[in-house]
Amino acid sequence: MGKIGIYLYGIINSNNASHFFTPQDSYKKESVYVIPYQEVSAVVSNSEIIDFTYSSKVASAERLVWHQKVIEKIMGLKYTIIPVRLGTFTVDEAEIKDILSKGYSLIKSIMEKVRDKIETDLVATWADFNSILKEIGEEEEIKKLKEKILTNPEITLDDQMEVGVMIKKALDKKREKYALQIQTFLNNYCTAFKVHELMDDRMVINLACLINIDQQKDFDRKIEEINTEFAEKLNFRSVGPLPSYSFYTIEIKIMKFEEIDWAKKKLRLSNDFTTKNELKKAYRKLALSLHPDRNPNTPGIEKEFDQLTKAYRILDQYCGSCKQAGKEDTLPFSEEEFEKNKILVKVKD
Repeated sequence: MGKIGIYLYGIINSNNASHFFTPQDSYKKESVYVIPYQEVSAVVSNSEIIDFTYSSKVASAERLVWHQKVIEKIMGLKYTIIPVRLGTFTVDEAEIKDILSKGYSLIKSIMEKVRDKIETDLVATWADFNSILKEIGEEEEIKKLKEKILTNPEITLDDQMEVGVMIKKALDKKREKYALQIQTFLNNYCTAFKVHELMDDRMVINLACLINIDQQKDFDRKIEEINTEFAEKLNFRSVGPLPSYSFYTIEIKIMKFEEIDWAKKKLRLSNDFTTKNELKKAYRKLALSLHPDRNPNTPGIEKEFDQLTKAYRILDQYCGSCKQAGKEDTLPFSEEEFEKNKILVKVKD
């Protein structure tokens, strides 16, 4: 077994909760408990620290199922919970309290936004995708182009692509029309929407809805009405109630001094500290001189430019953690000062 740390599930609106699961009822016998800070608490369990980027799909899936089970149980106990990104580990309780301290203002702000609210995810797909394609193929403009191509004895790849592009545009237009209608129908029942990426052409809408708990029954009835309205064209599937995964999942970044030091040197910054404005100026100056378009014959210039951009992103993130720690415009580079500013608590993009 590897190093034992603390796994973080989410943050609740209470500082007097106790254990949620006994070890016998838990994933790998991990007892789920809370670490309080002022008016909130982190929901955690002691666990082996695992980098899920390199773990097996089975291990990741098992953790995901347990992560969701814990959050669902806490919601069932009527706590408001802000979910934390899957796979978030810390080294000890002191680091958890540091996270809660650094992110306290943000956490309290989110807690107010999600209090007495739930998320429901709604997916709509074409009921008969082939019929939709056939219907689109009969549209006047596409029909004329197909007839024109068929009269040509030598059909080229470009001709086929042109038809494909027109069909894709027509399908997107039809999809957007239905998606807008669905959102319009739900407007009075949701406090916010988040439109997710469509997984394939058969999907019409992939929508997260944030709704007030006391409107859940009305929302469910409206979904049934919409399902009836579009019965011949669309199939609907809804999942909920969920916590605010799509709107306010918290992401915690614990930076490493070595990364900051590398980025500082890459951008040729002062050893002591800099400001966000000086950081931007340093990046723009170097980006201009090292841009591949200005150095077409320089070996390895693309890699050098990519590393420069990576360094800027690291320090831009460090700016965020420094600001959160109360340093409005200063990036300290000493190891001692870095330790006070290494944690960034933010809403996941």
